[in-house]
Amino acid sequence: ACVCEKNKRVTNCRSDNGRCRCDAIGSGVSVDCSTLTSKCLLMKAEVMGSKSGRREKPKDAFEDTDGLYDPECENSGAFKAKQCNGTTCWCVNTAGVRRTDKHDADLKCNQLVRTMWIIIEMKHAERNAPLNAESLKKFFTDTITSRYQLNSRYITGVLYENPYITIDLKQNASDKSVGDVDIADVAYYFEKDVKGQSIFHNNAGINVSIDNEPVKLEKTVVYYVDEIAPEFSMKSLTPGLIAVIVVVVIAIVAAIVVLVSSNK
Repeated sequence: ACVCEKNKRVTNCRSDNGRCRCDAIGSGVSVDCSTLTSKCLLMKAEVMGSKSGRREKPKDAFEDTDGLYDPECENSGAFKAKQCNGTTCWCVNTAGVRRTDKHDADLKCNQLVRTMWIIIEMKHAERNAPLNAESLKKFFTDTITSRYQLNSRYITGVLYENPYITIDLKQNASDKSVGDVDIADVAYYFEKDVKGQSIFHNNAGINVSIDNEPVKLEKTVVYYVDEIAPEFSMKSLTPGLIAVIVVVVIAIVAAIVVLVSSNK
């Protein structure tokens, strides 16, 4: 037997050629404990855990309005493009977040659309003095690369605008090499860590400490940007989500304008 350091929601652990392999709870899919488990399998295991009475706290991030559901996963651990709950179905992206209105079971989801950009926005508690931006950038870059094994080339920005900390993770399908962890899985592990619901075995999450001073995070919100725009009807969107989509669209348009003008 062995211990799955990167995922406590497993059973039947065994050593396989020096590597620890276990079965994910809920799906029975075999996972490699030397790397992150896919978000789809983790969500499935979490739903099974909550059904057995160990109810986890609900997600408080307003951008993923559906929160936790029992997903259908491919054998690879990827989300199936079409997800259903009874007779209600919807399409999701590679992060498992709904990207269409909810429909009946006839809905067609032709492809699993890639989430290419994830924006993690955190707000720290009130402080007497702002944090050092360079130390903060180093802390989060080091944490994400070492704890979640994400290649630093996918961390495209760590921005500090007191009291907000924004981390940009970008990874197109063409960028991703074999063996690279997926930014959607990294964001899910990170979100659980900062909420004190760590997926790691015997771990209480991460203690954010900048220049040897603990930093308390009050709120974490994760935004998703897909390679193809989501297909929501405006009436089904919450005002917050409309604002997010508008902000993202404006940001992308602004980036294109900057590229065009700088190429002239």
